[in-house]
Amino acid sequence: MAAGWPPFGIASGLEFGFAIVLVVSFALVAWGMRAVTVIGALWGALIAFLIYVAGGFGGFLTLVMLFVLTAVSTRFGYSKKHSMNAAEKEHGRAASQVLANLGAAALCGLPLLFVDVMSAVLLAGMVAALAEAAADTVSSEVGQVLGRKTILITTFRPTEAGRNGGVSAAGTVAGVVAGCVVVTVAVLTRVISPAQFWVVAGFAIAGTLIDSVLGATLERPGRLGNDSVNFTSSSFSAFGAVLVTYLQG
Repeated sequence: MAAGWPPFGIASGLEFGFAIVLVVSFALVAWGMRAVTVIGALWGALIAFLIYVAGGFGGFLTLVMLFVLTAVSTRFGYSKKHSMNAAEKEHGRAASQVLANLGAAALCGLPLLFVDVMSAVLLAGMVAALAEAAADTVSSEVGQVLGRKTILITTFRPTEAGRNGGVSAAGTVAGVVAGCVVVTVAVLTRVISPAQFWVVAGFAIAGTLIDSVLGATLERPGRLGNDSVNFTSSSFSAFGAVLVTYLQG
C-alpha cells in the first residue's frame, strides 16, 4: 500500500467515510451496552478509527473481538462478582481505562497513518497489545467466578479472588484462550502473518503475567494505579512483539 493520504489501510475516500460511520456506530453500541462511559466511548471511537486506518478492516475486527470477549467476561457471573465488590461499575469503563487498555495499540498504529514503513513490525505490536488487553481482562473476570484456588503470583500463597496479583488456573486458561482468539482473528484477516502468531500471542500472554506481578508488587501496596499497570503490561507486550518481529527481519 502506498504511503501518504488517505492513510495506510484506507484505499479511498469512500472507505474513509465508511470507517467513520463504522467506528461511531461501534462506540454508540458500546455506550448503549453500558460497557463504557460517554467520554470513554469518544476515546474508543478515536482509537478504533486509528486502528482501522492502520490495520484495515481486519484491524477493526480484531478490536471488535477484544470488545466482545471483555464484554461477555465482564458480565459472566456478575452477581457473584458484585457480592465480592469486584464487579465492573454499572456505567462502564471510564476514558482512563479505555486509554490504559488500548493506548499501547494506538501508539503502534499511529505512525501507519502517515507511512507504511515497518508496517508488519508495528502491526505485530498493535495486535499483541490488543491480545494482552483481552487476556488480562478475561483472566481476571473468569478467575473471580470459576477460580477455585487463587494464589499470589509472587509468593504462590493463597489469596482472595479478585485481589491484585492473584492468579487462578481457570482464569489463566481463559486468558490464554482469549489472547489466542484475538491473535487468530488478526491472522485470519491478514493483519499479521501466520508466521507471527506465536511471537504475538506469546508476548500477549507474557504481558498478563507482567500485569499480575505489577499488581502484586506495586498496585497492591498503592504505589501504582490499575490504569498504569494495564498500560505498562500492554506496552510490554507491544514492545516485545515489535522487537522480536524486527529482529526476525
